[in-house]
Amino acid sequence: MQTSNISGASPLARRLLAISLFTLSIVGAALLPKASFAQTPTPSTQQVPGYYHMQLGDFQVTALYDGTASLPVNLLHGISANDIQTLLEDMFVPVNKDGVQTAVNGYLVNTGKELILIDAGAAACFGPAMGGISKSLQAAGYEPAQVSKVLLTHLHADHACGITANGKMAFPNATVYVSKDEAAHWLNKETSAQAPKEAQAFFQFAQDSVAPYEAAGKLKQFAAGASLADGVASVALPGHTPGHGGYMITSADQHLLVWGDVVHSHAVQFPNPQVSIDFDSDPEQAVATREKILARAAQEKLWIAGAHLPFPGIGHVGKQDTGYRWIAAEYAPLPAGN
Repeated sequence: MQTSNISGASPLARRLLAISLFTLSIVGAALLPKASFAQTPTPSTQQVPGYYHMQLGDFQVTALYDGTASLPVNLLHGISANDIQTLLEDMFVPVNKDGVQTAVNGYLVNTGKELILIDAGAAACFGPAMGGISKSLQAAGYEPAQVSKVLLTHLHADHACGITANGKMAFPNATVYVSKDEAAHWLNKETSAQAPKEAQAFFQFAQDSVAPYEAAGKLKQFAAGASLADGVASVALPGHTPGHGGYMITSADQHLLVWGDVVHSHAVQFPNPQVSIDFDSDPEQAVATREKILARAAQEKLWIAGAHLPFPGIGHVGKQDTGYRWIAAEYAPLPAGN
């Protein structure tokens, strides 16, 4: 292609030519179709549905998000308030006037033969910030009527209230399982009558939650260590409550321990297992249980699922120079064929 040679033109001619070309470019741009820009939409306040699948051998485990609770940091004991604040800051955990955000999680185990729910969230017992287990379960592709067993780690309201809805069974075809030691404490009318006034509501929550299942003959008690289904065994983890426990899920030589309330604050209690919380019925025993199970989890490289660990609450425990650290599972697709 041949171009004009203006190198010999006068400076004035070159300036006039440049102005002409610039003017033509503006006019040409004005003649092009105008791009249309949509108005920026209002930001959404909705997160994606609260579920996360993981494959454990031949089983599928689904974390179900119930919601959040606020944990006042002054409920933690065993180290100074300054040390607690430093640990929270190191983990970038924001603290507001109500404390720190704490997740409430449940776990659904699909064994291929049955659906087993471990902990059912708070339902309406603690207000609108919780109570999402049923919606999360349905978003994950299941219906409450498909659940055959509900295993409770303990009878605190944020784990047990979700088994009922408006006084009826929220899981109409399920049998609810609770440890004998836990039932002996929370479901005993004499014990609840003698409890301090501020604690009686928690006894009532527990008793009201199990009532429709008990009336239907669908409340079962078990001894710690019992096998409750193929690949599902109870594990005693006392201290937080008298009969607090977890469930070891085993499939194809893979192991996941759903441990309930062993840890409430991941930022504080992993590096400092000796830190207890006001909710512990026996703080010394809760600390001893936590130290023992953290050591086992790290040594055996267990998968862990925790009710109050950041959602989905699934990961591993790692040993470090001081105490332990939480290693959260990485988001990943399921293996092909699942």
